[in-house]
Amino acid sequence: MALLTDALEGLAGLPQPAVLAVTGALTLAECTIGVGFIAPGESALLLAATTVTNPARFLVMWLVVSVCAVAGDSVGYLLGRRYGARLRDSKVVRKLGQQHWDKAGDLLRRRGAWAVFVARFMPVVRTLVPASAGASGLSYRRFLPASIAGAVAWSALHIGIGSAAGASAKYIESVFNGVMWVVLGLAVVIAAVLFLRRRRAAATVAVPEKELEEV
Repeated sequence: MALLTDALEGLAGLPQPAVLAVTGALTLAECTIGVGFIAPGESALLLAATTVTNPARFLVMWLVVSVCAVAGDSVGYLLGRRYGARLRDSKVVRKLGQQHWDKAGDLLRRRGAWAVFVARFMPVVRTLVPASAGASGLSYRRFLPASIAGAVAWSALHIGIGSAAGASAKYIESVFNGVMWVVLGLAVVIAAVLFLRRRRAAATVAVPEKELEEV
């Protein structure tokens, strides 16, 4: 547990602009078609969010991540508008899984722009929905508000989870250290009681044997 909190404290000690820059870049990449397959945007966001220790840091990271997520979605949308349905047979989509492309298209047909918001919380599919939206002909005027709403909600949720996880790890360690002293004390008491009981039992057995010898 101490190693975990030491690692989190080390991360928190890094320059905040650098943490924000890396997190924003990975988020943008993760939200762009294809790159999301190799860029750990969501994991990086959760880890970076452990450095959020006050409302100001929360707001700054929330803004940076939201903007980068929307930018990544917009890149995907433009790629879909440019290449259309041909993207389904591209190497990138085949690597991600054409079934995810089909799922994204089906979601858009059933939900329209609302699908852009919903997909933000669906792994893999969220990487393909923007491009699929562009390929389907969904207007950018309808796409953008849904993308912004999804990015704002998604980033707030994950930053909140990461921040709470970092605080919880430190709290658990402090509690764990206190519990360890209690456990150690109980172990000493139990060992002492067992030792005295065994010694008493041995003495009880020794007395009759001595009496038999005298007889």
